[in-house]
This record gives sequence, C-alpha cells and structure tokens, in this order.
Amino acid sequence: MSQSDPTDNALAAIASILVEPENHRDPDAPVFEKPATAQPVEAHGYSKVGPGPIAALRFKWTVREDDGDYYVDETIGEQSAPIVSGPMTKEAAIKLVDDRASDARQRFEHLKGEMAGGSSAADPVRKDSGEA
Repeated sequence: MSQSDPTDNALAAIASILVEPENHRDPDAPVFEKPATAQPVEAHGYSKVGPGPIAALRFKWTVREDDGDYYVDETIGEQSAPIVSGPMTKEAAIKLVDDRASDARQRFEHLKGEMAGGSSAADPVRKDSGEA
C-alpha cells in the first residue's frame, strides 16, 4: 500500500472517531444517563449489534421466544442465515447476548489498538537480526 491509499485514510478516520468519540459529540446535545435502578428486560426481541464500521461484517445477536423456550439468533451482516443457540431460559439468553456483545467489543478494541500502534504484543516486530 502506498501512503495515499484511500483505505489507509478511511481506517485512520474511523480510528480517530473511535479513539476520541467525545470530540465528535454535539456539546448542546442532552446527555442521557442510565437509571439508578435496573429495569426488567423483555427477553423476546432483545438484541445487540457488534462493533465495527462495515455492516456486512457486523455481528448481531437477537433473542426470540418459541413456545416458552428462548433462542439466540446470531447473524453476520444483514443477509446471513442465523446460527441458533438454545433452547435456554430467558435469563440465559439475555446473558448470552450480553456476553457475546461484550466479547466482540473487547476484540474490536484490541484490534483497533493494534491498528493504531502498528503491532501487537503477541506479534512484536523484531528489530534485531532475528537471532536468539
């Protein structure tokens, strides 16, 4: 890739937005805070979408109820067939969605950090001759 590659420019713009999201918020927009007391969550239809700038590669997890049992449909992009987990309780289905979304967010943040830093701790760039 050359230094004028548009992909590099796009990735840099995305990274800058994701690294410093507070700089892109309208200062006059109201700030909404989570209520102090937890509200019961309706399981059927509960859904979370994974992070990332490309919708075709974004994960989505949705809970659905079928005859008293709960299932989680996991899709990648908008046109994929779901991978179904279940049957399970509604609490387990909600927890699965939350856990998968949290894991995806952590992996995305790790990847974003690698992109911003140029290398990862798991794959350091060797600056010596390669001899041990």
